[in-house]
Amino acid sequence: MPPALDRAWHTRGYYGSISHNVKAIYQRYMGWFDGNPAHLWGHPPQPAGRRYVDAVGGPGALMSVARRAYEQGDYRWVAELVGHLVFADPGHRDARELQACAFDQLAYGAENGTWRNFYLTGALELRGAPVGTLTVAASADMMAALVVRQLFDGVAIQVDGPRAWDLQVGIDWTVTGRDAQDSYWCRLTNGALIHGPGGARTAPDARIQIDRGDLPGLLSGRCEPSEMVSSGSMVVDGDEQALGRLLGVLDPPDPGFAIVTP
Repeated sequence: MPPALDRAWHTRGYYGSISHNVKAIYQRYMGWFDGNPAHLWGHPPQPAGRRYVDAVGGPGALMSVARRAYEQGDYRWVAELVGHLVFADPGHRDARELQACAFDQLAYGAENGTWRNFYLTGALELRGAPVGTLTVAASADMMAALVVRQLFDGVAIQVDGPRAWDLQVGIDWTVTGRDAQDSYWCRLTNGALIHGPGGARTAPDARIQIDRGDLPGLLSGRCEPSEMVSSGSMVVDGDEQALGRLLGVLDPPDPGFAIVTP
């Protein structure tokens, strides 16, 4: 930053940082690859962790180096180095605690709140405290505010690809309500769900008519399809099992996923 701007309080990185945001801009326009071919096809974190630990000379040698770095105040190196041991051996208590301590120190020195929260959340996870999202993202109010396309986007990202690889399901939808009637289609093939407005080029396995107000409950799993058919709130024409096959390969997201452990 230019010195004059760096000294101004209103240009400081209280929410994000210069290094953080500059990388975000580059990744948006250029992608994740930084041009170094060594980063094209690296090992996943767990296999890489085992290799790093072996290269250093084993867990004991790695911890000795990391403790010296901690005493010298090089908390960034501690966090990176010990992270390999945590992924190689998630049950290594000393490694978890040392990385948590490094995160504590990095959090104390973080000027922006987002970094501080990330560091402290990582420390909590390493020490065994429950972490995760405390709110329900798919609340009824939020679901009701989404357009039909967004509702199907939410379904598409939940498809468990390997479980759905050999499955083909086609459903055409007639969504009524809100003083309008919309035609929509979705096709599940090769482990991916594609969808769009209007009519599809291929014949569906089933055609479903449903009110817009009932669609979020159906797609989120809060409503039982058979009960909706029995009550008349949903009409199915064709293969009555098609919807069940689609819903059966959905894997709802876990808001409590780990961020610093395998």
